[in-house]
Amino acid sequence: MIQLFIIDDHQMIIEGIHALLQYENDIEWMGSARLPQELFDFLKIKQPDILLMDINLPHISGLDLCKEVKEKYPAIRIIGLSTSNQASVIRKMFENGATGYLLKDANKQEIITTIHEVNNGREHVNFSVSEILKRKISNDSLPVLTRREKEILELISDGLTNQEIAAKLFLDITTIDSHRKNMLTKFKVKNTAALIKIAVGNNLI
Repeated sequence: MIQLFIIDDHQMIIEGIHALLQYENDIEWMGSARLPQELFDFLKIKQPDILLMDINLPHISGLDLCKEVKEKYPAIRIIGLSTSNQASVIRKMFENGATGYLLKDANKQEIITTIHEVNNGREHVNFSVSEILKRKISNDSLPVLTRREKEILELISDGLTNQEIAAKLFLDITTIDSHRKNMLTKFKVKNTAALIKIAVGNNLI
């Protein structure tokens, strides 16, 4: 039996998740808290296997609360529960000790699967979170443009020639050509059109 507790400052969320899980034979609903102090008062008496934790809480962020709970009660496995789809927030939650993360648009099966996976000690996120992290990882792997490269690439995308860019930036045309070739090499593409496509598609310019 998986013992479950939730902290969320929205009663509707608490009641909604309770309604989804109340007939699951292997999940025991231990209760809920809306404030961090209510959570710690409960944990002094009994600790659940799984703690569903809202990220946006009054008085303290769920990120900090996650870290504090894991320091005091390391055996509790925490699943972040949030509307936040920022990869940096999701990763920080895992850094602070969470084992799972669910967006509040998760369906019943995603919630149940995440609870079971986390209870077995495996990190787990629902599908939409997984897609967010994949996109962010892809962006993180892209080369970084220098200020000058970005400036030149923006002018190239505006249709200016090397000679026109050189005149506009008061640089030698060979310098512009060198920057262009370096960017092609950096992004592993064969022509400027492909370079611009990548840059625009990833909001680099």
